[in-house]
Amino acid sequence: MKKIAFIIIMAIATIMASCNHEPDFSPRTINYERDICAQCLMGIADSLWAVQAINVQEDVLWFDDIGCLEEYMKTPNWQKFVNNQKVQIWVGNTQQGGWIDAQKAYYNFGKHTPMGYGYSAVPEPNDTTFTYNQVMKRIGEGKTMREEFLRQHKMMGKGKMNH
Repeated sequence: MKKIAFIIIMAIATIMASCNHEPDFSPRTINYERDICAQCLMGIADSLWAVQAINVQEDVLWFDDIGCLEEYMKTPNWQKFVNNQKVQIWVGNTQQGGWIDAQKAYYNFGKHTPMGYGYSAVPEPNDTTFTYNQVMKRIGEGKTMREEFLRQHKMMGKGKMNH
């Protein structure tokens, strides 16, 4: 009888432990044949500029440029993805490779980026870098290289910019 009680207690403990699963927010490896930008639907081509967002269900959204992330955050799809819970965002470290926590990264402006927003993530600040919040605000205000990028790629429509 003690053996059966022990087995039942262990089974319950195992089930309870599996319910307390901590989400894995660690950066993922890009699958270049499959992963596409959630905003512009372009294939992720360069990890130095890529962005990934991971939610508590461990779903991953990929972006090929920090500007695409900012644009996507304005959509109802972002709200569904976040669902009022923690989301970890990683950005490509353009100096050393690998990933940096987007909130802790610093951003240079003026580099060619995959979708032309012009911001590159670095691990250390300098006199000309911006914080994550500053960059997201600047992109929202249109302080990017996107218009010139679209003009160079002849993607500029009349009036509103295409994304």
